[in-house]
Amino acid sequence: MATAVETKAILRSADAVCFDVDSTVIKEEGIDELAKICGVGDAVAEMTRNAMGGNIPFKKALTERLAIIQPSRDQVNKLINDQPPCLTEGMMDLVDRLQQRNVQVFLISGGFHSIVEHVAARINIPLTNVYANKLKFHLNGDYAGFDETQPTAESGGKGRVIGLLKKERGFKKVVMIGDGVTDLEACPPADAFIGFGGNIVRQQVKEKAKWFVTSFQEITAELEK
Repeated sequence: MATAVETKAILRSADAVCFDVDSTVIKEEGIDELAKICGVGDAVAEMTRNAMGGNIPFKKALTERLAIIQPSRDQVNKLINDQPPCLTEGMMDLVDRLQQRNVQVFLISGGFHSIVEHVAARINIPLTNVYANKLKFHLNGDYAGFDETQPTAESGGKGRVIGLLKKERGFKKVVMIGDGVTDLEACPPADAFIGFGGNIVRQQVKEKAKWFVTSFQEITAELEK
């Protein structure tokens, strides 16, 4: 993994920057907020902490949490409409600055596409640049599982998405930014990783990231140099 100095240099010359969403782009963990809406918040929150800390294989944690939550289409819509995710301070400015530099910005999330696409629209990121898990529903709107073929449903999935982006879109320098172990593990194939602790500090990420920040303003300031 690149050193802090190398990471900053790669950021300034990157042609793509990929962001985790939960506890990075937004302040919350989307699956935990959905669990609260469905009345099972406490049971799911601890499993999320273990998953983000790398203690449980991601797909196993996702499957077990969704089995408890059993979210309906109406409950997902209620979360988006009644309790929309809160953007982390400085996120909008950072995306604007990257786009001004003609850098492609992507959201790569282990969360749910229906929630992440709502976030993407708020920060001017096209849906073609969103990679996330997709919930399935029966015709009556009841929960019917999730699309297990999505790369983001598996441990190492974010790295697979970045590898795909490099292959299909020809990116030479890709930076991954996130708070969790699944984000850290995406480098490589990402050329650099920036650990983010603005909403929650995960000790393993703080210790292993060569550049760890607690605000997006730190990254924006680096782009101004």
